[in-house]
Amino acid sequence: MYPILAIDQGTTSTKAYLRMADGATRLVGSRGHRQLHPHPGWVEHDPLELLGNIRALMEAAGPFARLGLANQGETVVAWDAQTKRPLHNAIVWQDNRTAPETERLKAAGLEAQTQARAGLPLDPYFSATKLRWLLDNTQAARALHRQGRLRLGTSDAFFIDCLTGTFATDVSTASRTSLLNLRTLQWDETLCALFGVPRECLPEIRPTAGNFGQLPGGAALSASAVDQQAALFGHGCQHPGDIKITFGTGAFALGLTGTAPAMGATNGLLPTAAWQIGATAPQYALDGAILTAGSALEWLRGIGLLNDFAEIDTLSGPSAAAQGVFFVPALAGLGCPYWDRTARGAWFGLTLKTPRAALIRAVVEGIALRAAQLAAAFAQAAPLARISIDGGLSRSTYFTQFLANALARPISVSASADLTAIGMIQLCESPGGAASPSGQAWAVAEPQSGNFTAIHAQFADAVERTRARKT
Repeated sequence: MYPILAIDQGTTSTKAYLRMADGATRLVGSRGHRQLHPHPGWVEHDPLELLGNIRALMEAAGPFARLGLANQGETVVAWDAQTKRPLHNAIVWQDNRTAPETERLKAAGLEAQTQARAGLPLDPYFSATKLRWLLDNTQAARALHRQGRLRLGTSDAFFIDCLTGTFATDVSTASRTSLLNLRTLQWDETLCALFGVPRECLPEIRPTAGNFGQLPGGAALSASAVDQQAALFGHGCQHPGDIKITFGTGAFALGLTGTAPAMGATNGLLPTAAWQIGATAPQYALDGAILTAGSALEWLRGIGLLNDFAEIDTLSGPSAAAQGVFFVPALAGLGCPYWDRTARGAWFGLTLKTPRAALIRAVVEGIALRAAQLAAAFAQAAPLARISIDGGLSRSTYFTQFLANALARPISVSASADLTAIGMIQLCESPGGAASPSGQAWAVAEPQSGNFTAIHAQFADAVERTRARKT
């Protein structure tokens, strides 16, 4: 079954890792791709560029027996079943073009149906309205639909179709579309009709680890998952209450809940499919997303306030919060538990004496305080067990210590920044479906200071002031 290749097709790059029979894992390579912004609020990728990067990394890896492929989640593509040519750029999960449509559906009182069936609110973050937009606005889409040649799906379905000829997605990715019935793990006819997405154009839904067809050369594509669910598996999360938070472009928290979806009141957290291994019972999770995390630091660099990421740990002086300075990282709106796309990022508490270091730290601390809000929502929904983190920000000692202080509990910090790839490898390795953290190095950040009650209250007030243009 070795070597195993894991490819993480992410928002800003595509990375590949190869696992050998002796357990050694090496980075094959990383390839970036263009971020396309044809209009304000629109975010697109070229599907052929992404596919080309996947193929180039497969070739660079050399011979392998199995492939695990992680995807962006809610990003969507429309393509021709015969030629495999995309009809439009991929619409990325960050894209906000369908906000008017989601507001129209809310005004029509239809959000209750999406929450009851899919477990998701009406928000342009999810795939359904983007798929409908492609049907309505892509040249030749309707003609191809009449001919039975139109395919609509998340980006994984496009890649799998092009690589193996299998038109399929997995349960974790399908659960991010607003079209899946979370209880049955099948496409929901009522939801397809509500959003106007033809059921016959959608891919087959398969287990996360199983059979997605053969690649040229004979290797098996044996696992496919949303990147965040793959990271959850890579974190070794196995029991209800185990939570991981990945700090990337955004910050994404997932916590296992067991073999049944946690529908109903979940404090703004969203029920989702975690994974299904072959014919075993599916595992479910609660999901919480912060829409702006690492991208806020990139913004700081872009405007000249931050020289490089490493500078965060060289700054001296008290925390920004101790100085009464807060930043709400709502540069793309607020995700969980608010789901408010009208919110905007802002600093609060600035004076003529506020130093540059406080501005930078406030951004870092704001991301941690938003993560603490997610953890608090999880704690209200179910008892917390283990919290672990990964991603770029987890490499900052200042950030991880501030987060542990804000949580008032220890956090496990992965020594690897690529747990999505590790999770995909483990999904390929684990026919029994047991995630295993063995062989991975973890550091533990223990809380070291003070009562954060007042800080959490001040930050919550700042968040409210960013909503609905409040000042």
